[in-house]
Amino acid sequence: MRNISSPWAVADERERLLRIVQPGLIGLIDGTISTLAPIFAAAFLAGSREAFLVGLAASLGAAISMGMSEALSDDGELTGRGSALWRGVLTGVATFVGGTAHALPFLIDDTDVALRVAYVVVAFELVLIALLRQRYQHVSLKRSLIQVTLGGLIVAGVGIWVGHA
Repeated sequence: MRNISSPWAVADERERLLRIVQPGLIGLIDGTISTLAPIFAAAFLAGSREAFLVGLAASLGAAISMGMSEALSDDGELTGRGSALWRGVLTGVATFVGGTAHALPFLIDDTDVALRVAYVVVAFELVLIALLRQRYQHVSLKRSLIQVTLGGLIVAGVGIWVGHA
């Protein structure tokens, strides 16, 4: 029986980056950042329960879309990026995790408390992304923090702006 970690164990550093790290990181970044606007808009417009449900729907939709996009964009033969199915599943799961993590605080009924917890979760997610980029893509931590935080702030700002419209 094949071990699920075997792609990691048998791959060299470049293969790990192309076949595992990059699809996972793409999903984590997209899931984390793309779902901020709908979740925060829903929180300000309708409350915690609605923000959670919008976040769950956005995360599931983004996971399916990103997984399909990754799998259909490259069969792996031309670029050597490995199995399209494996990359698609990995990207989809990472997208779902990234989008759902900051939706979970909205299980708290008090929207103000849920928002404060969600801000902390988002900050943790963005720092984690920056650390992963530093480790695997050799981007300086400072540069990576600026890039991912700026992207996150812009998208969250759109959600807050729309939520106050």
